[in-house]
Amino acid sequence: MTIDSYQARKAKALAMGGPEKLARRKAAGILNARERIDRLFDAGSFIESGLFGASLADPDRSAGDGKIAGFGRIEGRDVAAVANDFTVMGASSAATNGRKIGHIKRVATSRGMPIVFLGESSGARMPDHMGSRGMGALLGNDPTQYVRHREVPWAAATLGLSYGSSSWYSVLSDFNVIRKGAVLAVSSAQLASLAIKEKVDPEEMGGWQVHAEVTGFADAVAETDEEALDLIRTFLSYLPSHQREAPPVRPVPAGSGSGMADIARLLPEKRTQVYDVRRIIRAIVDAGSFFELKARFGKVISAGLARLDGRTVGILANNPLFRGGAIDTDACDKAASFLVLCDSFNIPLVLLVDTPGFLIGIDAERRRAPGKIMNFMQALQLCTMPKLSVILRKTYGQAYLNMGGGRNSDEVAAWPSAEVSFMDPTYAVKIVHGLSPGEPGFDEAFAQMNKDSEPWDIAAMYAVQSVIQPHETRAYLIRMLDVHRQRLTNGVGEHLMRAWPTSF
Repeated sequence: MTIDSYQARKAKALAMGGPEKLARRKAAGILNARERIDRLFDAGSFIESGLFGASLADPDRSAGDGKIAGFGRIEGRDVAAVANDFTVMGASSAATNGRKIGHIKRVATSRGMPIVFLGESSGARMPDHMGSRGMGALLGNDPTQYVRHREVPWAAATLGLSYGSSSWYSVLSDFNVIRKGAVLAVSSAQLASLAIKEKVDPEEMGGWQVHAEVTGFADAVAETDEEALDLIRTFLSYLPSHQREAPPVRPVPAGSGSGMADIARLLPEKRTQVYDVRRIIRAIVDAGSFFELKARFGKVISAGLARLDGRTVGILANNPLFRGGAIDTDACDKAASFLVLCDSFNIPLVLLVDTPGFLIGIDAERRRAPGKIMNFMQALQLCTMPKLSVILRKTYGQAYLNMGGGRNSDEVAAWPSAEVSFMDPTYAVKIVHGLSPGEPGFDEAFAQMNKDSEPWDIAAMYAVQSVIQPHETRAYLIRMLDVHRQRLTNGVGEHLMRAWPTSF
C-alpha cells in the first residue's frame, strides 16, 4: 500500500458521514462526534482505536462503523471514551462497533481509567440483526456487556436521539447528563407508535423533563453539547480513576468557609418555616465546590459532590424547601443511588438532617414506600465509607435512622436547635389527646410532648457524640473526616454495593 492510498483511507474515515450531514449538524448548532471528543479531552491527547473499522457488509458507507472510540486525558488523567457518530448509519449497533466498545471497556477496566459514553444512536442496525443469525451475532458473545461492578467510574451524555444500547449505557452510568432536545428511550417513537397503535411524541416519551423530573435517569440537564461535556469533566474531577484509590485532592479556594460566621441566620427561628438547605451546604463546603446531582428529582433531598478542605465528600441533605423535607419514594431512590456511588468510589458522606419523617398516605404506599425506605436504609448500612451526620433542626421516627441516627453514622453531631423524637409533637398531641392547634389544652399537651426533644438528653446518653454551634460545623466536619480517614486501606472502602443496580 502506498502512502497516498493510506492517506486516502484515513481521510475517508475521518470524513465520517460526509460533508452534507456534517454541515446540517453545524447549522443546527450540534457538535459532531469528533468535535465532542475534542471538547471532552485535553487538547491533542486523544488516541483513536478502530479508525478503520467498518461494516463488512457495507464498508463504503460505514466509516468507523458509526462509533468513535479511544483514549484521551482529562486534566492530565487517562480516560476512555466511545462517541456515537450519528452521521454514519445513525450510529446503529453492529458487529464491528460492538467489538470496539468491548475493547474500550476491557482496557479501561483492567487498566483503571474512567469511561465516557457519548450517546446518540438509532438502536440496532437493520436488517443485520434480523433472524436467528443476526441475533446470534448480536447477543451471547459478551455475557458481561451490561454488568456493572464499578471497578471504574462511568459517565454518559445523552446528546440526541438515543435508543437501544446508547440508552443502556446512559442509565448504567454513575453520571448521565441529558441535553435539552435529546431523547433517551428503549426504542424510537415510530416503533412505539406501532406497538401501542397511537401517535407518540418523542419528547413526552423520553425527553429531558421526563428523565430529570420523573424517572431520575438524568443527573444533570444541559442547554448545549458543550455544557454537557464540561459537566462530565467536572463530575470526573471529584472521582478517583478506579475503585482502588482515593479521590483526588484539590487546592482550597480562597474564601472557603467565609460564610460560617453567619450560617445560623440561614436556619429560620420558627420550626415549621421552610428554607433551602443548599444555602447551608454552600456555606459549609469549599467555595464553589457543590456539584448537585438529580436536582429536579426527589427534591426533598439534595444530593451532590463537594469538597471540604480540598477533599471530595458526598453531601446528602434534607431540603425543607420542598414538602417541608418529608422524604418521599423518589428521594429514597435518589439517596440510595447516591450512597452506592459514594461507597463504590471511596467518597466519605456528610448528612445534614432536618426532616419531619417520611411522606405517608395512600399514594406513598402504592409507590412501595416500605420497600423504598428499606432500600435507602440498606444502602446506608452497607456503605463502608466514613459517615458524619449533623442534625440541624428536626428528625423524627424512622427517618432519624435513615439519616444516620442510631449509630448509622460514625459520628452524629447536633446543633442546639435540633429536635429529636418519634414524631412531630403536633401529630403526637392529635393522636394521644385528640387535640388540634388552637383548641383548649393543646398548648399544654404540646409542651409536654416537646419538652424532651432538645438535643441535651440524647447527648447525655451519648447517642449524639457532639453538640456544636452552627458556625463550628465546617471545622468540625473537616477535623472528624480526618479522624475517620481510612488509614489502613489508603482511603479505600469495601465496596459492598459495587453491583447494586442504580437504574431506578
